Amino acid sequence: MKAVVCKAWGGPETLVVEDVMLADPGPGEVRIRVRAAGVNFPDVLIIQNKYQMKPALPFSPGAEVAGDVIAVGEGVAHVKPGDRVVSFCGIGGFAEEVIAPAAVTMPMPPGVSYDLAAVFSLAYGTSWHAVRDRAALQPGETMLVLGAAGGVGLAAVEIGKAIGAKVIAAASTDEKLAICTQHGADAVINYSQGDLRESIKQVCGKNGPDVIYDPVGGKFAEPAFRSIGWRGRYLVVGFADGEIPALPLNLMLLKGASLVGVFWGEFAKCEPANNQKGLAEMMGWIREGKLKPLISKTYTLEEAPQALLDVAARRVVGKVVIKP
Repeated sequence: MKAVVCKAWGGPETLVVEDVMLADPGPGEVRIRVRAAGVNFPDVLIIQNKYQMKPALPFSPGAEVAGDVIAVGEGVAHVKPGDRVVSFCGIGGFAEEVIAPAAVTMPMPPGVSYDLAAVFSLAYGTSWHAVRDRAALQPGETMLVLGAAGGVGLAAVEIGKAIGAKVIAAASTDEKLAICTQHGADAVINYSQGDLRESIKQVCGKNGPDVIYDPVGGKFAEPAFRSIGWRGRYLVVGFADGEIPALPLNLMLLKGASLVGVFWGEFAKCEPANNQKGLAEMMGWIREGKLKPLISKTYTLEEAPQALLDVAARRVVGKVVIKP
């Protein structure tokens, strides 16, 4: 079978597509024919050896897939060959087939396409865990979303609106902000123009946002945190900017505010029942039309390096998929 292979740490341009052998599934594993694979920023970090998970070389990137079960290992009973499934495999997804842990593989809901299932688990799972679970966002509260036009950011916008909060979307271009408005944002901020703190003050008034969702990091983290409201919750989701910010601890003291870490992958492993609860709630929101995941582009397996380059350069709006 063909797969995208990382043989040495580096950028997406170092990846190759070649034929590889795949073992039979072991106990607690599932072999899946990949129909669609979601592309995420952690995929870029993993091949650069900059992510929490550090697989041994060589390996195939690709953390989430949707497809058909080919075979199951010993002890797997909840899925069987022929089932349509979605899986958070962690690595290996940019390939024609993948071996995935059965514990993070589940049947696809009826009526859901492979593409939608492939982009849903990580982006929407991360944002549900952040907004609903970690921040406990309440109806009527205000949430500021940085990097709001990206995959997790747009998911956070939609989830915030589904909860009943006021959502402020911040992004780098007016074109991206127009997408955020289409997905429910109540107000927008172009943080490439003007002063971010002043823009937040104009939108929120003197109280500031109750929750700030930050998958970007970098230079906007400190001015955003300085704008947070009393008892605010600042969600540390990721560092797409490439720079991990250092915040003065007195800022948390003065605002009675909290820095809240968000690591959905570990949450899904440690609290599978709560993760399933979140996915079930979001599937209900999809049926009600409250969540409308945006897939802006598809790539072939051979185009996987370009897909990762586009994600790394933050050229992607919403989510993109690779279709082997």
